[in-house]
Amino acid sequence: MSEPQIPIYVGMMSGTSMDGVDAVAAVFTNGRYQFIGRSSESYSTHLRSSLISLCSSGPDEVLRCQECGNEVAKIYAKVFNKLLEGTGLETSNICAIGAHGQTIRHSPQMGASTQLINGALLAELTKTDVVTDFRSRDLAAGGEGAPLVPLFHKCVFSGSVPRGILNIGGISNLTYLPALGSDADVFGFDCGPGNVLMDGWTEKINGTPYDHDGMWARSGKVSEKLLALLKKEAFFDLTPPKSTGRELFNLGWLESKLSDESVEDVQRTLVVLTAGTITEAIERFAPDIQELFVCGGGAKNSLLMQELAAMNPARAVKTTAALGMDAQDVEGAAFAWLAKRFVERQPGNLPSVTGAEGGRILGALYPA
Repeated sequence: MSEPQIPIYVGMMSGTSMDGVDAVAAVFTNGRYQFIGRSSESYSTHLRSSLISLCSSGPDEVLRCQECGNEVAKIYAKVFNKLLEGTGLETSNICAIGAHGQTIRHSPQMGASTQLINGALLAELTKTDVVTDFRSRDLAAGGEGAPLVPLFHKCVFSGSVPRGILNIGGISNLTYLPALGSDADVFGFDCGPGNVLMDGWTEKINGTPYDHDGMWARSGKVSEKLLALLKKEAFFDLTPPKSTGRELFNLGWLESKLSDESVEDVQRTLVVLTAGTITEAIERFAPDIQELFVCGGGAKNSLLMQELAAMNPARAVKTTAALGMDAQDVEGAAFAWLAKRFVERQPGNLPSVTGAEGGRILGALYPA
Protein backbone atom coordinates (compact mmCIF):
# COMPACT_ATOMS: atom_id res chain seq x y z
CA MET A 1 0.00 0.00 0.00
CA SER A 2 1.39 3.41 -0.96
CA GLU A 3 2.14 6.05 1.68
CA PRO A 4 -0.56 8.73 2.07
CA GLN A 5 0.47 11.98 0.40
CA ILE A 6 1.41 14.81 2.77
CA PRO A 7 -0.69 17.84 1.76
CA ILE A 8 1.17 20.58 -0.08
CA TYR A 9 -0.16 24.12 0.21
CA VAL A 10 0.67 27.13 -1.91
CA GLY A 11 0.60 30.62 -0.41
CA MET A 12 0.48 33.68 -2.65
CA MET A 13 1.04 37.22 -1.42
CA SER A 14 1.07 40.68 -2.96
CA GLY A 15 1.74 43.29 -0.30
CA THR A 16 1.36 47.02 0.15
CA SER A 17 4.48 47.66 -1.92
CA MET A 18 2.29 46.62 -4.89
CA ASP A 19 5.27 45.43 -6.89
CA GLY A 20 4.14 41.90 -7.72
CA VAL A 21 3.26 38.45 -6.41
CA ASP A 22 5.36 35.97 -4.43
CA ALA A 23 4.31 32.32 -4.14
CA VAL A 24 5.62 29.57 -1.89
CA ALA A 25 4.81 25.86 -1.89
CA ALA A 26 5.26 24.21 1.48
CA VAL A 27 4.44 21.25 3.68
CA PHE A 28 3.61 21.66 7.35
CA THR A 29 3.94 18.62 9.61
CA ASN A 30 4.05 18.52 13.40
CA GLY A 31 4.52 22.27 13.58
CA ARG A 32 7.49 22.20 11.21
CA TYR A 33 7.84 24.00 7.89
CA GLN A 34 9.27 22.29 4.82
CA PHE A 35 10.00 24.47 1.81
CA ILE A 36 9.08 22.96 -1.57
CA GLY A 37 9.51 25.80 -4.04
CA ARG A 38 8.91 29.45 -4.88
CA SER A 39 8.04 31.68 -7.83
CA SER A 40 7.28 35.33 -8.39
CA GLU A 41 6.07 37.76 -11.00
CA SER A 42 6.22 41.55 -11.14
CA TYR A 43 3.14 43.60 -11.90
CA SER A 44 3.08 45.41 -15.20
CA THR A 45 3.53 49.17 -14.97
CA HIS A 46 -0.09 49.64 -16.03
CA LEU A 47 -1.52 47.22 -13.43
CA ARG A 48 0.60 48.67 -10.63
CA SER A 49 -0.46 52.19 -11.55
CA SER A 50 -4.12 51.11 -11.69
CA LEU A 51 -3.91 49.44 -8.27
CA ILE A 52 -2.21 52.41 -6.64
CA SER A 53 -4.86 54.72 -8.09
CA LEU A 54 -7.54 52.64 -6.35
CA CYS A 55 -6.03 53.39 -2.95
CA SER A 56 -7.83 56.73 -3.06
CA SER A 57 -11.19 57.84 -4.42
CA GLY A 58 -11.67 58.33 -8.14
CA PRO A 59 -14.09 57.84 -11.04
CA ASP A 60 -15.55 54.45 -12.00
CA GLU A 61 -14.10 52.76 -8.93
CA VAL A 62 -16.40 49.74 -9.06
CA LEU A 63 -15.56 49.00 -12.69
CA ARG A 64 -11.85 49.55 -12.13
CA CYS A 65 -11.91 47.26 -9.07
CA GLN A 66 -13.54 44.53 -11.13
CA GLU A 67 -11.00 44.89 -13.92
CA CYS A 68 -8.05 44.89 -11.52
CA GLY A 69 -9.46 41.94 -9.56
CA ASN A 70 -9.51 39.91 -12.76
CA GLU A 71 -6.00 41.00 -13.73
CA VAL A 72 -4.65 40.17 -10.27
CA ALA A 73 -6.22 36.69 -10.51
CA LYS A 74 -4.53 36.16 -13.88
CA ILE A 75 -1.14 37.17 -12.45
CA TYR A 76 -1.66 34.83 -9.49
CA ALA A 77 -2.50 32.01 -11.90
CA LYS A 78 0.65 32.72 -13.92
CA VAL A 79 2.78 32.61 -10.77
CA PHE A 80 1.09 29.37 -9.69
CA ASN A 81 1.81 27.73 -13.04
CA LYS A 82 5.44 28.90 -12.90
CA LEU A 83 5.70 27.32 -9.46
CA LEU A 84 4.37 24.00 -10.75
CA GLU A 85 6.78 24.08 -13.69
CA GLY A 86 9.73 24.90 -11.44
CA THR A 87 9.02 22.15 -8.93
CA GLY A 88 7.62 19.43 -11.16
CA LEU A 89 4.41 19.41 -9.14
CA GLU A 90 0.97 18.93 -10.65
CA THR A 91 -2.33 20.47 -9.61
CA SER A 92 -3.31 17.13 -8.08
CA ASN A 93 -0.42 17.53 -5.62
CA ILE A 94 -1.75 20.82 -4.24
CA CYS A 95 -4.34 20.70 -1.48
CA ALA A 96 -5.23 24.39 -1.70
CA ILE A 97 -3.96 27.83 -2.64
CA GLY A 98 -4.01 30.55 0.00
CA ALA A 99 -4.39 33.74 -2.07
CA HIS A 100 -4.16 37.02 -0.19
CA GLY A 101 -5.07 39.36 -3.05
CA GLN A 102 -4.06 43.00 -3.36
CA THR A 103 -5.05 45.35 -0.56
CA ILE A 104 -6.27 48.71 -1.84
CA ARG A 105 -8.16 49.96 1.24
CA HIS A 106 -7.84 49.00 4.89
CA SER A 107 -10.41 50.61 7.18
CA PRO A 108 -10.69 48.57 10.38
CA GLN A 109 -12.54 51.43 12.09
CA MET A 110 -15.33 50.69 9.59
CA GLY A 111 -14.93 46.92 9.90
CA ALA A 112 -13.73 46.77 6.30
CA SER A 113 -10.66 45.83 4.30
CA THR A 114 -10.54 45.35 0.53
CA GLN A 115 -8.23 42.86 -1.19
CA LEU A 116 -8.70 42.68 -4.94
CA ILE A 117 -8.70 39.23 -6.48
CA ASN A 118 -11.31 37.23 -8.36
CA GLY A 119 -11.12 33.99 -6.40
CA ALA A 120 -13.55 32.21 -8.70
CA LEU A 121 -11.43 33.09 -11.73
CA LEU A 122 -8.26 31.95 -9.99
CA ALA A 123 -9.87 28.60 -9.14
CA GLU A 124 -11.01 28.28 -12.76
CA LEU A 125 -7.56 29.07 -14.14
CA THR A 126 -5.63 26.83 -11.74
CA LYS A 127 -8.13 23.97 -11.34
CA THR A 128 -7.24 24.08 -7.65
CA ASP A 129 -9.14 24.97 -4.48
CA VAL A 130 -8.59 28.63 -3.63
CA VAL A 131 -8.92 30.12 -0.16
CA THR A 132 -9.04 33.91 -0.11
CA ASP A 133 -10.68 36.84 1.74
CA PHE A 134 -8.72 36.13 4.91
CA ARG A 135 -9.32 39.42 6.71
CA SER A 136 -13.11 39.77 6.69
CA ARG A 137 -13.93 37.28 9.46
CA ASP A 138 -11.49 38.82 11.92
CA LEU A 139 -12.93 42.26 11.14
CA ALA A 140 -16.45 40.91 11.62
CA ALA A 141 -15.39 39.70 15.07
CA GLY A 142 -14.27 43.20 16.02
CA GLY A 143 -10.61 42.81 15.10
CA GLU A 144 -8.27 44.92 12.99
CA GLY A 145 -8.06 42.24 10.30
CA ALA A 146 -4.27 42.68 10.51
CA PRO A 147 -1.64 41.57 11.02
CA LEU A 148 -2.61 37.96 10.32
CA VAL A 149 0.82 36.32 10.30
CA PRO A 150 1.74 36.29 14.03
CA LEU A 151 0.13 32.91 14.74
CA PHE A 152 2.22 31.45 11.91
CA HIS A 153 5.30 33.18 13.32
CA LYS A 154 4.56 31.63 16.71
CA CYS A 155 4.40 28.14 15.21
CA VAL A 156 7.61 28.31 13.19
CA PHE A 157 9.86 30.96 14.77
CA SER A 158 9.50 30.74 18.57
CA GLY A 159 12.76 30.25 20.48
CA SER A 160 14.41 30.18 23.88
CA VAL A 161 14.48 33.99 24.26
CA PRO A 162 11.94 36.71 23.41
CA ARG A 163 12.04 37.38 19.68
CA GLY A 164 10.64 39.94 17.31
CA ILE A 165 9.68 39.00 13.77
CA LEU A 166 9.69 42.21 11.76
CA ASN A 167 8.10 42.25 8.33
CA ILE A 168 9.10 45.30 6.31
CA GLY A 169 6.89 45.42 3.26
CA GLY A 170 5.09 48.57 2.23
CA ILE A 171 4.04 48.83 5.87
CA SER A 172 6.19 47.52 8.73
CA ASN A 173 4.64 45.12 11.23
CA LEU A 174 6.07 43.44 14.28
CA THR A 175 5.27 40.13 15.96
CA TYR A 176 6.37 39.68 19.57
CA LEU A 177 7.19 36.06 20.42
CA PRO A 178 7.78 35.32 24.11
CA ALA A 179 10.33 32.68 25.00
CA LEU A 180 9.09 29.10 24.76
CA GLY A 181 7.47 28.12 28.01
CA SER A 182 6.57 31.69 28.93
CA ASP A 183 3.03 32.59 29.97
CA ALA A 184 3.22 35.89 28.06
CA ASP A 185 0.95 36.44 25.06
CA VAL A 186 2.06 36.65 21.47
CA PHE A 187 1.07 40.00 20.06
CA GLY A 188 1.70 42.05 16.96
CA PHE A 189 0.83 45.31 15.25
CA ASP A 190 1.69 47.63 12.39
CA CYS A 191 4.52 50.00 13.31
CA GLY A 192 4.04 52.45 10.41
CA PRO A 193 5.59 52.92 6.99
CA GLY A 194 8.00 50.27 5.79
CA ASN A 195 9.05 50.72 2.18
CA VAL A 196 5.95 52.54 0.95
CA LEU A 197 7.30 56.09 1.31
CA MET A 198 10.86 55.25 0.30
CA ASP A 199 9.65 53.44 -2.81
CA GLY A 200 7.09 56.11 -3.69
CA TRP A 201 9.59 58.95 -3.39
CA THR A 202 12.21 57.07 -5.43
CA GLU A 203 9.68 56.37 -8.16
CA LYS A 204 8.48 59.97 -8.25
CA ILE A 205 11.96 61.51 -8.45
CA ASN A 206 14.01 58.86 -10.28
CA GLY A 207 11.39 56.84 -12.13
CA THR A 208 12.60 53.59 -10.55
CA PRO A 209 10.37 51.40 -8.36
CA TYR A 210 12.75 51.31 -5.39
CA ASP A 211 16.11 52.55 -4.12
CA HIS A 212 18.34 49.53 -4.71
CA ASP A 213 20.16 48.68 -1.49
CA GLY A 214 19.55 52.23 -0.24
CA MET A 215 22.27 53.60 -2.52
CA TRP A 216 20.42 56.83 -3.37
CA ALA A 217 19.55 57.44 0.27
CA ARG A 218 23.24 57.16 1.16
CA SER A 219 23.89 60.31 -0.85
CA GLY A 220 21.63 62.37 1.42
CA LYS A 221 21.58 63.54 5.02
CA VAL A 222 18.86 63.21 7.63
CA SER A 223 16.67 66.29 7.99
CA GLU A 224 15.91 66.40 11.69
CA LYS A 225 13.21 69.01 11.09
CA LEU A 226 11.39 66.83 8.57
CA LEU A 227 11.87 63.71 10.69
CA ALA A 228 10.32 65.40 13.74
CA LEU A 229 7.38 66.60 11.65
CA LEU A 230 6.74 63.14 10.18
CA LYS A 231 6.86 61.55 13.62
CA LYS A 232 4.04 63.81 14.84
CA GLU A 233 1.55 61.60 12.99
CA ALA A 234 -1.05 60.42 15.51
CA PHE A 235 -0.81 56.78 14.39
CA PHE A 236 2.58 56.40 16.04
CA ASP A 237 1.08 57.25 19.44
CA LEU A 238 -1.70 54.65 19.23
CA THR A 239 -1.45 51.50 21.32
CA PRO A 240 -1.95 48.03 19.79
CA PRO A 241 -3.99 46.53 18.30
CA LYS A 242 -3.43 48.87 15.40
CA SER A 243 -2.98 48.59 11.64
CA THR A 244 -2.54 51.00 8.77
CA GLY A 245 -1.86 51.25 5.04
CA ARG A 246 -1.57 53.50 2.01
CA GLU A 247 -4.75 55.29 3.06
CA LEU A 248 -2.53 57.19 5.52
CA PHE A 249 1.09 56.74 4.55
CA ASN A 250 1.31 57.87 0.92
CA LEU A 251 3.10 60.48 -1.17
CA GLY A 252 0.40 63.08 -0.51
CA TRP A 253 0.96 62.67 3.23
CA LEU A 254 4.74 63.02 2.76
CA GLU A 255 4.60 65.98 0.38
CA SER A 256 2.33 67.92 2.74
CA LYS A 257 5.23 67.90 5.24
CA LEU A 258 8.05 68.97 2.88
CA SER A 259 9.67 72.38 2.75
CA ASP A 260 13.16 73.07 1.39
CA GLU A 261 14.81 69.65 1.78
CA SER A 262 16.85 68.21 -1.09
CA VAL A 263 15.36 65.13 -2.72
CA GLU A 264 18.28 63.01 -1.46
CA ASP A 265 17.83 64.26 2.08
CA VAL A 266 14.15 63.34 1.95
CA GLN A 267 15.05 59.78 0.98
CA ARG A 268 17.67 59.48 3.71
CA THR A 269 15.19 60.82 6.25
CA LEU A 270 12.57 58.27 5.19
CA VAL A 271 15.00 55.42 5.90
CA VAL A 272 15.51 56.75 9.43
CA LEU A 273 11.76 57.29 9.83
CA THR A 274 11.10 53.61 9.09
CA ALA A 275 13.93 52.31 11.29
CA GLY A 276 13.20 54.82 14.04
CA THR A 277 9.46 54.25 14.35
CA ILE A 278 10.05 50.48 14.41
CA THR A 279 12.65 50.85 17.16
CA GLU A 280 10.47 53.20 19.19
CA ALA A 281 7.58 50.73 18.92
CA ILE A 282 9.82 47.92 20.18
CA GLU A 283 11.04 50.00 23.11
CA ARG A 284 7.51 51.04 24.01
CA PHE A 285 5.62 47.76 23.60
CA ALA A 286 8.17 44.90 23.53
CA PRO A 287 11.37 46.07 25.24
CA ASP A 288 12.44 42.56 26.29
CA ILE A 289 13.00 41.42 22.68
CA GLN A 290 16.53 40.05 22.47
CA GLU A 291 16.57 38.91 18.84
CA LEU A 292 15.02 40.75 15.91
CA PHE A 293 14.53 38.84 12.66
CA VAL A 294 13.59 40.81 9.57
CA CYS A 295 11.66 39.62 6.52
CA GLY A 296 10.01 41.25 3.51
CA GLY A 297 11.54 43.53 0.90
CA GLY A 298 13.10 45.80 3.50
CA ALA A 299 15.47 43.00 4.50
CA LYS A 300 17.23 43.55 1.16
CA ASN A 301 17.99 47.21 1.94
CA SER A 302 21.39 47.10 3.63
CA LEU A 303 21.17 50.75 4.71
CA LEU A 304 17.87 50.12 6.44
CA MET A 305 19.28 47.01 8.10
CA GLN A 306 22.33 49.01 9.25
CA GLU A 307 20.08 51.66 10.78
CA LEU A 308 18.03 49.03 12.59
CA ALA A 309 21.18 47.39 13.97
CA ALA A 310 22.58 50.76 15.10
CA MET A 311 19.31 51.68 16.82
CA ASN A 312 19.07 48.27 18.53
CA PRO A 313 22.60 47.69 19.85
CA ALA A 314 21.45 45.31 22.59
CA ARG A 315 19.55 43.09 20.16
CA ALA A 316 20.79 40.67 17.51
CA VAL A 317 19.38 41.98 14.21
CA LYS A 318 19.31 39.40 11.41
CA THR A 319 17.03 38.28 8.60
CA THR A 320 14.75 35.26 8.94
CA ALA A 321 17.23 33.35 6.79
CA ALA A 322 19.04 32.74 10.09
CA LEU A 323 15.96 30.80 11.18
CA GLY A 324 15.83 28.76 7.98
CA MET A 325 13.32 30.79 5.96
CA ASP A 326 14.27 33.21 3.20
CA ALA A 327 13.14 36.74 4.02
CA GLN A 328 11.11 36.93 0.81
CA ASP A 329 9.27 33.66 1.51
CA VAL A 330 7.77 34.38 4.93
CA GLU A 331 4.48 35.98 3.93
CA GLY A 332 3.86 33.53 1.10
CA ALA A 333 4.52 30.65 3.49
CA ALA A 334 2.19 32.26 6.02
CA PHE A 335 -0.73 32.28 3.60
CA ALA A 336 -0.03 28.68 2.62
CA TRP A 337 -0.28 27.89 6.35
CA LEU A 338 -3.47 29.97 6.68
CA ALA A 339 -4.98 27.95 3.82
CA LYS A 340 -4.08 24.80 5.74
CA ARG A 341 -5.76 26.19 8.86
CA PHE A 342 -8.90 26.90 6.84
CA VAL A 343 -8.98 23.39 5.37
CA GLU A 344 -8.53 21.91 8.84
CA ARG A 345 -11.17 24.29 10.28
CA GLN A 346 -8.70 25.79 12.72
CA PRO A 347 -8.49 29.48 13.76
CA GLY A 348 -6.00 31.56 11.83
CA ASN A 349 -6.04 34.76 13.88
CA LEU A 350 -4.77 35.68 17.33
CA PRO A 351 -7.17 37.85 19.36
CA SER A 352 -4.18 39.17 21.35
CA VAL A 353 -2.90 40.59 18.05
CA THR A 354 -5.97 41.84 16.21
CA GLY A 355 -8.33 42.55 19.08
CA ALA A 356 -11.00 40.19 17.72
CA GLU A 357 -13.50 38.69 20.15
CA GLY A 358 -11.96 35.26 19.69
CA GLY A 359 -10.17 32.89 17.37
CA ARG A 360 -11.87 32.55 14.00
CA ILE A 361 -11.51 30.38 10.90
CA LEU A 362 -10.29 32.80 8.25
CA GLY A 363 -11.07 32.73 4.55
CA ALA A 364 -13.61 31.82 1.93
CA LEU A 365 -13.36 28.83 -0.41
CA TYR A 366 -13.64 28.77 -4.20
CA PRO A 367 -13.53 25.05 -5.06
CA ALA A 368 -11.56 23.79 -8.04
